[in-house]
Amino acid sequence: MQLGNGTLVSQFLLEGLTDTEELRPLLFAIFLLVYIVAVVGNLGIVSLMVMDSRLHTPMYFFLANLSLLDTACVSNTVPQVLVHLLAPVRTMPYRAGLTQIFFLHFLAPWECFLLTAMSHDCYAAICQPLHYLVLMGRRTRAGLASISCLLALASALTHTTLAAPLKVCGPRLITHFFCDLPPLLKLSCSSMRANELALFFFTFLVALAPCTLVVISYIHVVAAVLRVHSAEGRRKAFSTCGAHITVVCVFYITSVLCCILPSSAYSGLRDRVLSVLYVLRTPMLNPVIYSMRNQEVKRALFKVLGKESAR
Repeated sequence: MQLGNGTLVSQFLLEGLTDTEELRPLLFAIFLLVYIVAVVGNLGIVSLMVMDSRLHTPMYFFLANLSLLDTACVSNTVPQVLVHLLAPVRTMPYRAGLTQIFFLHFLAPWECFLLTAMSHDCYAAICQPLHYLVLMGRRTRAGLASISCLLALASALTHTTLAAPLKVCGPRLITHFFCDLPPLLKLSCSSMRANELALFFFTFLVALAPCTLVVISYIHVVAAVLRVHSAEGRRKAFSTCGAHITVVCVFYITSVLCCILPSSAYSGLRDRVLSVLYVLRTPMLNPVIYSMRNQEVKRALFKVLGKESAR
């Protein structure tokens, strides 16, 4: 990336979360605590699924992948935020900025596609229970995970490749607390038609299409559950997919609020709060949601803690 006069850009300045010195230690403590909870919780869930053979099922295969993704997502931004909360000058090398953009547009779409695959898993479990293990066999699970990864990789490579040759005009200040594509494009004086077309296309591919598939899957799930006559049967059916429905709602609500409501500036307090929610919401909440709402995860945890016999 170059400045408008042809000078190579070596680093960016980031606006950060706050310029108020008194708030920085408090924000540092909050972000550090959330980061530790997210990493320990998600890696803990993965460990439970590796150690307990009862969790070697299609649903938990996708959940383990989701937990690893959440760990990577939160690790892509939060450590850099922690450093900048303590640093007098918030700078980011040019290559590091592009790398962060790449992983943002790789990990978030991958999570979106993975949540769609998990909704299909719920559909198969509720609507096709007799054929569930055939429909969600190892090859199917591996195929869904691989396709999710490849589509997300295509998104990340496209955005990063198109952003790399852009020229920057004026200050190199990114009005955000991490390096993301929209605020970076605001600095450019090059033609951004290709970037805008790519954003439009991948917004449809990554957000609208998966969301539509999730809604269709859960329409069939709800219809199937309502056909169950016993209250106990309906309760068991809803508990099978309850945690996933909660995670999907949290993911899409915060994503929509972050990506649609901020229409112009990225420096307002509202936009920073929404971005914090976008970065931290599912990595921190997923372990809590799945451990509180899922009896099998609870049993695996009690088994590891040696308390299964006491329950």
